[in-house]
Amino acid sequence: MNTPPLSGGTAGPAALRPLLTTVLDALHDGAVARGGPLPAGGPEHTAARVREAVHPVLPRTGTGAEEALRTLVHTVAEGAADPADPLCAAHLHCPPLALATAADLAASALNPSMDSWDQAPAASALEALVTSALATEVYPGHPAPDALLTTGGTESNQIALLLARERHGPVQVVCGANAHHSLRRAAWLLGLPEPVAVPAPSGTMDLAALDAALTDLHPPLLVVATAGTTDTGQIDPIPEIADLCDTHGAELHIDAAYGGPLLFSATHRPKLTGIDRAHSVTLDLHKLGWQPAAAGVVAVADPTRLDALHHTADYLNADDDTEAGLPDLLGRSLRTTRRPDVLKIAVTLRALGRDGLAHLVDRTCALAAELAQLTTEHPHFELYEPPTISTVLLRPTDADDTTLATLRRTLLDQGRAVLGRARTADGRLWLKATLLNPHATTDDLHTLLKLLEGSTPR
Repeated sequence: MNTPPLSGGTAGPAALRPLLTTVLDALHDGAVARGGPLPAGGPEHTAARVREAVHPVLPRTGTGAEEALRTLVHTVAEGAADPADPLCAAHLHCPPLALATAADLAASALNPSMDSWDQAPAASALEALVTSALATEVYPGHPAPDALLTTGGTESNQIALLLARERHGPVQVVCGANAHHSLRRAAWLLGLPEPVAVPAPSGTMDLAALDAALTDLHPPLLVVATAGTTDTGQIDPIPEIADLCDTHGAELHIDAAYGGPLLFSATHRPKLTGIDRAHSVTLDLHKLGWQPAAAGVVAVADPTRLDALHHTADYLNADDDTEAGLPDLLGRSLRTTRRPDVLKIAVTLRALGRDGLAHLVDRTCALAAELAQLTTEHPHFELYEPPTISTVLLRPTDADDTTLATLRRTLLDQGRAVLGRARTADGRLWLKATLLNPHATTDDLHTLLKLLEGSTPR
């Protein structure tokens, strides 16, 4: 039996080239077979098709690389929820840029592990430069801010809480009722008290309620503000929250997993005024940054805060190696083995530059504003409120919550549109369109509204 070729070394590219042709053809054919943003037929239909394609999962005699790639890639593509389809707009799940995906292929082929310098010499140097640059975007007036790459907002928020705990002891987390669920989970994992949830009746944290909570609670305190909520995309009043933190001696973390990339846009950056007053900030470039997952970031104003993550394993960062000049990477993550996610980010930053990234952000936000306007003008729909970023909440006029939920599931089952759902502070259920595709058009927005109108019971 022949030993399959590897992806690295000088022979790797030649081995990959014909396989990539097979993969690309299968991706294309799978998308054509799907014919829309989601496979029709619902979960059971999709699961049955997958079972048929992979049976048996582990054959005694393999089918060969070409057949396995063609069959399984086609099956997964045909059964995918494709965020590149303009009618796939349910979640903060972006369509990745082709150039970032190509860079991610190179990262997979080289397969550096970012836990010791001798496994990732160039990638570790690149990561140090890129994380410094991203941290400077968040903290432009600070002398030496730093950032870590993470798997996403959940891990970034967990690290932020961990750093606060290591600095102050068992901190009491205070967040809005609009905050991401990962904060509660992080507090649980870290043995911290249950976070205190401050009301957010308008979708953003109520300042008077925050002031009262900070007055009543005992330090140490960590306030977590949100810049881009999951349900509505709203941004908490950052400068006022920072003022209250100063008054009460509380630390501030800002979860800007969604809204953070607004920093690239001169038009939208003012929405994040005051973000540099936070002690730590979460960003996700696999949301409004068009990167393949994962591409999370946690930035800190003071790099010495990251010292709490220092960890020693003699086979990875022995003291004498570190003293001899080999970079110590274990303190750069809670994980040991981790991919060089920095490569796709670095390629994107270099290829597009600030202007190119700003164009994508501005274009996407403009599409959301346009959808909101079309909804307002439509006689059969109502709008929750103008979008802050790129999330639009809408619902058929006079439809009850049961009708709304059924409408959403019907479109999913038919494979015609993928919309999310959000329940606002007033208790009402809304359809959620999270627009992250900068290639979407006005015609696509009209198509979405016509589809919703035609599917709504009268």
